[in-house]
Amino acid sequence: MKIVVLDGYTENPGDLGWDGFEKLGELTVYDRTAREDVIGRIGDAQAVIVNKTPLGREVFEACPQIKYVGVLATGYNVVDIQAAREHGIPVCNIPTYGTTAVAQMTFALLLEVCHHVAEHSDAVKRGEWSGNADWCFWKYPLMELAGKTMGIIGFGRIGQAVGKLAKAFGMRVLAYDSLENDAGKEIATYVSLDELLGASDVISLHCPLFPETEGIIRKENIDKMKDGVILINTSRGPLIREEDLARALREKKVYAAACDVVSTEPIRPDNPLLGCYNSILTPHIAWAPKESRQRLMDVAVSNLEAFMEGSPVNVVNK
Repeated sequence: MKIVVLDGYTENPGDLGWDGFEKLGELTVYDRTAREDVIGRIGDAQAVIVNKTPLGREVFEACPQIKYVGVLATGYNVVDIQAAREHGIPVCNIPTYGTTAVAQMTFALLLEVCHHVAEHSDAVKRGEWSGNADWCFWKYPLMELAGKTMGIIGFGRIGQAVGKLAKAFGMRVLAYDSLENDAGKEIATYVSLDELLGASDVISLHCPLFPETEGIIRKENIDKMKDGVILINTSRGPLIREEDLARALREKKVYAAACDVVSTEPIRPDNPLLGCYNSILTPHIAWAPKESRQRLMDVAVSNLEAFMEGSPVNVVNK
């Protein structure tokens, strides 16, 4: 089998190996592929592996030899799964690999809001401590999490992992999810969205991007939140209407927002959150610790192996 990876760099910038795929066939790996080069680079490959490179209907029509598409991610919206289905091509994703990493990043962002570690370190290195009249100083209000309420929108694997960490910090945990389960009830109290918005000191987003969740953080819902709420997003950028959040940050309705994802990635220079002093923005790295990426790679290889054995798994377009 000929296998082509169209955009392998973010998954493996050089610290992992592609040997699992090499054992399954003739492998070609590209770091990145422009849209206009997709069909040419696929060539006569039967298995196509992508991360964020779009595979539209025109690709499947131009490359009838494709038998399999593997997505190096959980989200698969870059692939026209209906067109793939019509051509009899299974599209397989990685349903879980980064639960621990994303939960950890959620709290890295939240703790940065609470303590401004990077800014205080920079201040020390600038000499502000050496020249200070007192034995300590702080440039921002500092905050404890114990006793505060975290509201988690989307309470699947990652949301529940975040909930466990919140409880370890002494926080009360509320959850909003259309599917309640016993495991979640051991961690949090399920409530309506409005109740969560009104009662939470910290709101963390962990829901998928669906039509009904797009823009779930918008003016009308921000208005229902506590004054001074903290918002964390390590899920999907379009869950937030960024112009509404930026306004709330400027007006200090929202104390701070920390986002690892934005509506258009890479971030556009005119993104309104860039101009907010009380926003923290990181470049979609919650998923990216080496351990997490290795798990992703292992599952991606297993997905292709299962397909070659005639029993595909993690198929999103059955």
